[in-house]
Amino acid sequence: MEQFFADVGDFIREHSQWAGPILGLITFGESMVLIGAFFPATVLMVTAGGLAGAGVIDPWSLVLWCIAGATLGDAVSYWLGRRLGPKAWRHPMLKKHKAGLARARLFFRKYGVLSIYMCRFMGPVRAFVPLIAGMTGMAHRRFQIANVGSAAIWVPVMLAPGYLGAKGVGFLGGEEGAHTLGLVVLAVVAVSAACWFVWRKVKKQLDAQAAARAPKPPPTAQEIA
Repeated sequence: MEQFFADVGDFIREHSQWAGPILGLITFGESMVLIGAFFPATVLMVTAGGLAGAGVIDPWSLVLWCIAGATLGDAVSYWLGRRLGPKAWRHPMLKKHKAGLARARLFFRKYGVLSIYMCRFMGPVRAFVPLIAGMTGMAHRRFQIANVGSAAIWVPVMLAPGYLGAKGVGFLGGEEGAHTLGLVVLAVVAVSAACWFVWRKVKKQLDAQAAARAPKPPPTAQEIA
């Protein structure tokens, strides 16, 4: 799979006119429940952002394609949740993901519509929260407003490191440009680390809540004695 996406990155560099549709499909796949883990859009979006910053790709076209893909992916996940309803908990394809579904459900209950914005930046629950929103009957209009709004924030943030890095190199050139690119990379690492820290904290809280709600086993004979 890694080699496949490396080949896709090379194809985008050589055929920039296809960058928008390809990234649209990638962001669509990453936002889809179950298959999202197999569509690591981050690296490709950074690459595409760099090509946009270098003037190889039209940035507005790229942004619109990516927003459309991310929005459609979450919309499909939401629709599946609405169609399946509570039966989704017993669906054979979701049996192996009960832990992820439980975390996403608690996450959605705790943060409501805000969870749709937050989950864009949290891989473990990214594709499950829209499904939960559909399963719990969240109003369609309310979800779609949050869906489009979160995609419109997430896409520029993901493209920005590559775009700003390429712009910095092109504007400053030489050694100064390399320093600028280094600062951009450092900022991305810092933001990623912050997101990871927040997710770990949230996950710990969700696991504690899930453990507290789990039924307690009956006392053993030794405990009764």
